[in-house]
Amino acid sequence: MYETIIVGAGIAGLTAGIYAARKKMNFICLSKDVGGQILESGRILNYPGIVQTTGYEFNELLREQAKFNNIPIHEGEEVTRIEKQSDRFKVISKKDEYNTKSIILATGARARKLNVPGETRLMNRGVTYCAICDGPLFAEKDVAIIGGGDSSLEAADFLLNIARKIYLITINQRLLAHEYLIELIANQENVEVITEANTTAILGEDLVESVEYEQHGQRKKTDVQGVFVQIGRIPNTEFLKGFVDLDEHKHIMIDCETDSSVKGVFAAGDCSSVHEYQYSIAAGQGCTALLKVAKFLHKAY
Repeated sequence: MYETIIVGAGIAGLTAGIYAARKKMNFICLSKDVGGQILESGRILNYPGIVQTTGYEFNELLREQAKFNNIPIHEGEEVTRIEKQSDRFKVISKKDEYNTKSIILATGARARKLNVPGETRLMNRGVTYCAICDGPLFAEKDVAIIGGGDSSLEAADFLLNIARKIYLITINQRLLAHEYLIELIANQENVEVITEANTTAILGEDLVESVEYEQHGQRKKTDVQGVFVQIGRIPNTEFLKGFVDLDEHKHIMIDCETDSSVKGVFAAGDCSSVHEYQYSIAAGQGCTALLKVAKFLHKAY
């Protein structure tokens, strides 16, 4: 019987784990992977205390910190169901079942798909959702990045010195990202911003050959060898339907103390209803959730 189980090992889950370890709690962290969306980040310039880093470097630091604090991470254990049993919970993964007095949900989010013709067929044949993972494969090639928010411009930043030409295609009238990213990317010689363009198809036989979009009522096509889809995130909460309350976008409804609708269950990070996808917010929520868990256990048990 664990005091708490942390579901997820991104920055929110690992922060909660650091505090749980320092409090000498009896806990485990269950997660499909370690790092989550951190691995998809390019340069990170807005995390307190770190002037500049990359997603990969930041994730390595977190792994090192987790090891230093002896956080018991069960990597590769994706949770598929949670059951409430009286005042306790059963957490069920694809490998095992665990009993716990409380839960912190830090399941994060994943890339949203375009759902246009050619996307699925050409996935991993030029269509990708992670510039960090796959960017080096497109050295000296022309690529399109679909989206106009922070994630799309971070992808462009990573690809600046890799790709020959970058087309930023957004359905919006302008880029909707942090100003420093817009200033960094928009005026680069090898970047072309295409606004008010709705991507309609990704074309190619065995590999990506072009991207098709509609702009001002006209159908247009741009030849590229890679397409990076960066149009937002979907919270990883499908397995929680019917267990906790979710908002209209499937995020876990929480209050200012990270409490969910189920007593003893807390949530932190991008899966929560705060809807602000920032690492510093996720870390703060992870810390808050663990401290609230400790108070909950003290009162309840």
